[in-house]
Amino acid sequence: MISFLKRKPAVALAPPAILSRFLDGCSVEVMPKTLAKLPDIDGLFPKGTRVYIAHIAGTPIADMVATAKRLRDAGYTPMPHIPARLVPDQKTFEHWLSAYGNEAGVTQALVLAGGVAVPAGAFDSSMQLLDSGAFDRAGFTRLHVAGHPEGNTDIDTDGGDEQVMQALAWKQALSERSDAQMAIVTQFVFDADPVVSWARRIQAAGIDLPIHVGLAGPAKLQTLIKYAIACGVGPSIGVLRKRAADVTKLMTPYAPTDLATDLAEHATHIPGIQQAHLFPLGGIPASAEWLSHNAPPPHEGN
Repeated sequence: MISFLKRKPAVALAPPAILSRFLDGCSVEVMPKTLAKLPDIDGLFPKGTRVYIAHIAGTPIADMVATAKRLRDAGYTPMPHIPARLVPDQKTFEHWLSAYGNEAGVTQALVLAGGVAVPAGAFDSSMQLLDSGAFDRAGFTRLHVAGHPEGNTDIDTDGGDEQVMQALAWKQALSERSDAQMAIVTQFVFDADPVVSWARRIQAAGIDLPIHVGLAGPAKLQTLIKYAIACGVGPSIGVLRKRAADVTKLMTPYAPTDLATDLAEHATHIPGIQQAHLFPLGGIPASAEWLSHNAPPPHEGN
């Protein structure tokens, strides 16, 4: 009689140490409407995880502040976006900062221009907000700014990077005279090479702000391509198109594990590349699960 051995269940492999270190302190980005669909967010991420709150045009500030408070109450560190082009005036700007601080204990923000073409008021760049002194007066201790490894045609319409490089140089100078901790967070990418080239270029230009590299969380390939086109992702979108052309991978959900590992290896010799920032394009739970498998708990205050 032939005896058939039962197959042992697959054992999940521990992530490589280099990947785990790179994902230490990994931040996550959410939208108020998306987070509101989750009835329970306790334990979704490790305590202390920095959670960016995207401020999309049309989102009431009350919803933004309520989201920040919910995150704070669950043990996370909320970091709302402050998009200059959505701010109608200085009084409103200072009201937002006051509401975030007084109602949700917020002391961190991502300051950016914002994606709308026509500003709501006099502000059209993050530098105007940063230079106002309002963040210092409101007690903000950490301010992040946007980085564009693959360029930003909204800023440099000729496809170059002269204006974004000038803006980063200005923000570097600000970091040297400000008490706030500063860092650069990038748009999500799908290839390490543009990030590495850009990191070396800005480092050569004297910009040594820490770089938090944007990664797209686990998602269907079609979903990622849609977001990549909408968000103006540059040449690295070719990685997705190549994957889509491979029938064996077309129906397999994408996860950023290989890309994050590649970036982790480069981070060992490019000091500016410090950690990752996750965009949960395939849903918050899927990204939370991926992080729980690959990253150690972040440290409080990252």
